[in-house]
Amino acid sequence: MTVAPGTIAPDNRPVNVEAAVTKMEALLGGHIAAYLDACVHCGQCAQACHFHEATQDPRHTPALKLQPMTRVYRRSKSPFAGLKKALGLAPAITEAELRDWEPLIFDTCTMCARCTIVCPMAIDIASVVAATRQAFVAAGLGPPDLLQAADNARDKGSPLGVTPEVLADRVEWLADDNEVEIPLDKEKAEVLLTVSSIEMMKYPDSVVAMAKLLNAAGIDWTLSSKGYEATNFGVLSGKGDIAKTMVERIATAAEAVGARTVVVPECGHAYGVLRWSGANLLGRALPFEVVHITEYLADLKRQGRLKFKPYSEQAVTYHDPCQISRRGGATADARYLLDGFATDFREMTPTGNYNWCCGGGGGVQAMGRAADVRHEVFRIKMAQVEATGAPALVSACANCRLTMDESKAALKWDKELISIVELLADNLVPADKG
Repeated sequence: MTVAPGTIAPDNRPVNVEAAVTKMEALLGGHIAAYLDACVHCGQCAQACHFHEATQDPRHTPALKLQPMTRVYRRSKSPFAGLKKALGLAPAITEAELRDWEPLIFDTCTMCARCTIVCPMAIDIASVVAATRQAFVAAGLGPPDLLQAADNARDKGSPLGVTPEVLADRVEWLADDNEVEIPLDKEKAEVLLTVSSIEMMKYPDSVVAMAKLLNAAGIDWTLSSKGYEATNFGVLSGKGDIAKTMVERIATAAEAVGARTVVVPECGHAYGVLRWSGANLLGRALPFEVVHITEYLADLKRQGRLKFKPYSEQAVTYHDPCQISRRGGATADARYLLDGFATDFREMTPTGNYNWCCGGGGGVQAMGRAADVRHEVFRIKMAQVEATGAPALVSACANCRLTMDESKAALKWDKELISIVELLADNLVPADKG
């Protein structure tokens, strides 16, 4: 059954309101309380939100997603909270309200932070939504499929069931079938490459492409069965214990092989979580550098270790994954890779840090009930691409690719979606011919 965002969830799961409130109170320290006080309710964030723009539903205004935390803050933590509570100016949160808010916090926020760019107070609504999800999970709420994906990651090694045994089998198959060396569990390596289960199970050619590129550049690298899954559904689902577990696995694997660099694959949130939140989740500094695959390949290109034949088959445009570009800071490197390579490259409008989200980030892709609104949101991306006249869309995030592939099929769109690493690997100039 599809649940319309903003309606009460039609299930009978018990809801522990007290647990939700207690969790929110615990999270109301530092920056979150400051954000709640700073919001001036100007509404500018509405026009920056793809869910609001696609549906024109005022409930999808990003600032309203601060409401659960704001309600708890006013009742228990804000100045004169006791007086407000006594005068009935800070009512307690009810179970019905939690149920009503749940799809707004999960289904219609990809935590893309486009709203923050236009916010005059620079409120990072995405971080408040992430914290609020933890409270909803504590209450027993949250999309079952998203929560199951997080549990799969903890129990099986990945959200799609890529266990260490499955990883080994698929690596052997991909290496043999493509005649490419894909090292697994080397004793020592300078670089630890991570993968996403979306790539392994749905887009394995991107794993092969990364292997070809790293091998061509002469990189000492490996995959590790001790820590290979880059995605972190613990963060997306609001399950903090799982979030920490996923980071620990990668850190343990990197330390075991002595890696100085951990490369995150074509996955947006995996990059943001490990690079910008990993140390906080782990509770100590990461003993290695974290870079996205586009950053790493761009550096190899600058060093002259990778060269590519010009790609002139068709015009292409580039979709910026939110967590890599806008929130991650790696906006320029993908374009550096395309510069002088894609002979007919056309930027979207808006582009770069202002580009529109694909509609499936923040775990929304994993929520079956959010499919209809995802497809509506994708119409914004379709219009962007159509305006360039390019028949192909290149990106560097497997989750974006999966989201767009599904919406493309649902809306019968005819444009091609291409992985940047696959495109580069297919046009690689061998070292002896460079």
